[in-house]
Amino acid sequence: MRAAALALALGLAAGAARAETIVMSLSSGAIPINSNFAGAEVAVFGSIERDGATVARAQDYDVVVTVRGPRGQVVVREKSRWGPLWLNLDQRKYIAVPAFISILANRPLESMATPAMRQKLRLGVDALVPPQGRRADEPDEPEFRAALARLRRGEGLFVENPKGVLFLTPTLFKAAIVLPGAAPLGRYDVDVHVLSDGVPLATASDGFTVHKGGVEARVAAASRETPWLYGLATALMAVFLGWVATIVFRRD
Repeated sequence: MRAAALALALGLAAGAARAETIVMSLSSGAIPINSNFAGAEVAVFGSIERDGATVARAQDYDVVVTVRGPRGQVVVREKSRWGPLWLNLDQRKYIAVPAFISILANRPLESMATPAMRQKLRLGVDALVPPQGRRADEPDEPEFRAALARLRRGEGLFVENPKGVLFLTPTLFKAAIVLPGAAPLGRYDVDVHVLSDGVPLATASDGFTVHKGGVEARVAAASRETPWLYGLATALMAVFLGWVATIVFRRD
């Protein structure tokens, strides 16, 4: 029994030593935005490291970069005709849905792994916005989730790019995360999955923050730290602008 346990432990240790690992880095850990913010780009660089005893894989590596923005509540409403009127007669509420999702890969996800594996690893927009609530099993639930994804894609907030990951060498890759001008403030999580022949091999995680910068950041900080002074300054500014308007548009 002791010999068998020792052999099992050595086998597990050897398997762990042969497992691939990912070394990744982001070009920036913080993205400041201001009133004229039109978007930004964050580069992801990664290297797939293997132990010296690891044999070459029969299939090339596949890489999926998943970016998830701050989570929040979303309500999707369906507008239907009721007589001569169009009313919101049905809706679905989704809790903790990422406000931004970007899926970057070196080829289509369907050719990388089975649907069950993609769901397990949460690869793809559909896997990151699952059915929720008591009405999750209703027949029209997929239509509401498809409508949510369609609306977010139209805003540039849900992105799937099967050519978003570029291999520089068989083990060195890069990807570009494109943030639209409507990118929400908050923490963005970046997960990198490496697969080969549909089998997950390694995972690494990092992240960055989108925050207010410049004058906007100072004004926001002042409103939190000295709310009474901020309110007084706002009221005085409104009075001053009103007085200026009466001078400019005065009729003699």
